[in-house]
Amino acid sequence: MKFFIDTANLAQIKEAQDMGVLDGVTTNPSLMAKEGIKGQNNILKHYVDICNITTGDVSAEVIATDFEGMVSEGESLAQLHERIVVKIPMIKDGIKAIKYFTEKGIKTNCTLVFSAGQALLAAKAGATYVSPFIGRLDDVSTDGLSLIDDIRLIYDNYGFETQILAASIRHPMHIIDCAKLGADVATCPLSAIMALLNHPLTTSGLAQFLADAKK
Repeated sequence: MKFFIDTANLAQIKEAQDMGVLDGVTTNPSLMAKEGIKGQNNILKHYVDICNITTGDVSAEVIATDFEGMVSEGESLAQLHERIVVKIPMIKDGIKAIKYFTEKGIKTNCTLVFSAGQALLAAKAGATYVSPFIGRLDDVSTDGLSLIDDIRLIYDNYGFETQILAASIRHPMHIIDCAKLGADVATCPLSAIMALLNHPLTTSGLAQFLADAKK
């Protein structure tokens, strides 16, 4: 499973890269604003800064919701760096835009996916990644993990190459469960990945080893 972190924080991206666990980054205007990155030129520069840290794909989201606008924004984003993936919303014009970018050889990430039907449409249009938001489904008393399972089954049935990028991950068990179900990628805060390090028996065992070493 690939690990992406969902942030615009350069320090966190560098920390994950230095650990050797970073395979890519997903970000969006909301995450940019959280880091105080405002203004179109600053946002575009920040995307490039992220690309210069990681060696993996970096999803950059369009703002437009019409076909022409998404194509215009997406082409500009793709020109920023070879690792940019254009993030497109799951709407009718979004599917058209994904098809357009696929034919142009531009990678895409279809975002805001909440059903297997939506994921099927994105794959047929040639999306590089599809992003089911499992945490948001959990929030409305729907099993987000079952969606990952359904998409995996459908993609395997028909040989779709679109990668399942599990998004809206809230905690480390989401990561483990998605890995067990065969999601290709998990994108989450760095804190969720770091939480995988922790186990009380590791902590107590190390303390015992160190105590014994002093004897």
